[in-house]
Amino acid sequence: MESKTSIKYKFIIGLFLSFLLIPLIVIVIWSFTKIWPWPEILPSSFGIRGWAYFFEPSSKSISTLLFSIWLSFVVTLVTLAMTIPAAKALAFYQFKGKKLIEILVFAPVIVPTVTVAMGIHIQFIKMGLANTFIGVVLIHLIPCIPYTIRILQSVFEIVGEKMEIQAKVLGARPYQAFLHVTFPMILPGIISAGSMAFIVSFSQYFLTFLIGGGRVITFSMLMFPFVQSGDRMMGSVYSIVFILTTLLFLIIIEKLTNRFYQEKLKEYKYV
Repeated sequence: MESKTSIKYKFIIGLFLSFLLIPLIVIVIWSFTKIWPWPEILPSSFGIRGWAYFFEPSSKSISTLLFSIWLSFVVTLVTLAMTIPAAKALAFYQFKGKKLIEILVFAPVIVPTVTVAMGIHIQFIKMGLANTFIGVVLIHLIPCIPYTIRILQSVFEIVGEKMEIQAKVLGARPYQAFLHVTFPMILPGIISAGSMAFIVSFSQYFLTFLIGGGRVITFSMLMFPFVQSGDRMMGSVYSIVFILTTLLFLIIIEKLTNRFYQEKLKEYKYV
């Protein structure tokens, strides 16, 4: 017989999955629903208008989705390139103003986005970055950097720098010590931080609309008007695609990470 602890654990897991899956099931049903009046339990009429519109070439939904994935991927790479050395410095080094810098890093999360974006928009217009791809990439860095730095700083603090120092003592150059010793150890943290940056960038609506000026169109800019207008069928279709895209991205990243570690393990010979 199963223990009481095991039964409680399964009950909690089942309850959690119910809270997670039931709203998704409702969204899937709404994506095929024409009419669902209250208080009927099931819809009274079904249709595929939403999916037909999504796959229609004139809607440009698929091309916009692919462009949004590319944009968020670029933002993720730039964010990681900036935050990995910054997080390492905050984790290992002691210097004047460190606490102030840590507070400033989280300022975009604390300060309202509208306030930050409006001031930056004026500067971007003067610099010629408004209504451009580069401008949108730069503005997406603002909400992404705080999360990635916090995640990577914690990872660096957990891993420590003793192994990297030991590699340098044995003759490795700084970049070799980081690339072959530290990087494999912090890779799971990099994946987590990169996934967070991708999701945050992929879901940005206001910042993209403001800096992109209607010329840089992302998937969230197509989705939110349907959600806000009350067209539940169209909103559900785009919401499902949004969820599946981020989920597929996370699965691909996890597979690539596992393959990386498997190849690394093959390089070692056990006696």
